[in-house]
Amino acid sequence: MTVYVPAGARHGERLPAILNLHGTQSTGSNQLHYSDMKPSADAGRYLVLAPSGVIPAASGFAWNVPGVGTPPHAARDDVAFLDQVIATAVTSLCADPKRVYGTGYSGGGRMISAFACHRPHRLAAIAPVAGLRAGRPDPLDPSRPDPQSCTPARPVPVLTFHGLQDWTNPFQGGGSEYWRYSVPAAQQRWATINNCASKARTVTLTPQISKITYAGCRHGAEVVLYTVADGGHTWPGTPVDNGNGTVTHEINANQLMWRFFQRYRVHPNQAPAAPPG
Repeated sequence: MTVYVPAGARHGERLPAILNLHGTQSTGSNQLHYSDMKPSADAGRYLVLAPSGVIPAASGFAWNVPGVGTPPHAARDDVAFLDQVIATAVTSLCADPKRVYGTGYSGGGRMISAFACHRPHRLAAIAPVAGLRAGRPDPLDPSRPDPQSCTPARPVPVLTFHGLQDWTNPFQGGGSEYWRYSVPAAQQRWATINNCASKARTVTLTPQISKITYAGCRHGAEVVLYTVADGGHTWPGTPVDNGNGTVTHEINANQLMWRFFQRYRVHPNQAPAAPPG
């Protein structure tokens, strides 16, 4: 596992941590580079935990996302693995167990979504990039999430980013078997899980960027989606061109998710702190 410790961290200091999961055919170290999270970690003084999947995929690995596809025989249980990653970070790296957050790109976004479904007590909030899911597609109607496949025992605040020109994980769904339902359907399902108000509020930030928010949620666990009209299968704000379409620099995913994360702690019966600033 690749770990980044922010500049100036003091020995024994309890720091927040972000679990940052790579996309399919990549690795933890590649994800740390692609997401360009080191500067944000230095500014926010948080650890970055970037483990690798175990299923071979091209020159990298894939995650064993529960309920999706047919993994190789005896593939690692990646929900249990990520649980252990967090436990190790808390005991050995002085991560603050109340301030562990999750993000991931593409297949890593699908994996962190699934982990939040199965281990909601481990994560104070999640922010998948180009990969938000809310359980497997319903076998009876793949255009919607199967409500029985994601039933967390506590609300999980969700922030996500998705390009409308993403042809790998299309915004409107379709494509691979694990990607049958749309991103708005995934957002709406998380809003239902979090007992949010039934209607979302949409704000146009720029001609290319819109912000869609479900508020009024249990324990303040908002569900927020940034859409990028010209965005591809990419990480907003990264300087790295991965060849998967336009990268927006009108917003920066790392800065926005860290601002969002700071509002939340793992306190099942407590509302989030007020936004900083």
